[in-house]
Amino acid sequence: MNEELELEGPIAPPLANGELLFDAPWQGRVFGMARALADQGAITWDDFRVELIAVIGAWDAQSEDARVYHYYDRFLQALETLLVKRGMVAEGELRAQVDAIEARPHGHDH
Repeated sequence: MNEELELEGPIAPPLANGELLFDAPWQGRVFGMARALADQGAITWDDFRVELIAVIGAWDAQSEDARVYHYYDRFLQALETLLVKRGMVAEGELRAQVDAIEARPHGHDH
């Protein structure tokens, strides 16, 4: 499956026995959104890969003090950045939606 994803090396998603590995439902959802946007032609998977490489590279360049790497946080950041760059969503609008979702009570179906 990794060949189909064309996400290899440091930008490869977590896999277990060749299957995508998600620790939380939102991770599978954001992955599915990215694939659906690419499959429908709204973005290209290559453009997403370039953005993901840049986001992971920027994270790698940061100080190593007290930071923990979470792949799908970088994946989401890359998707959000690409959508803003493409004018598909306004940056302020995206932040407002994220804040509204994060303000929901624990256990609420996001």
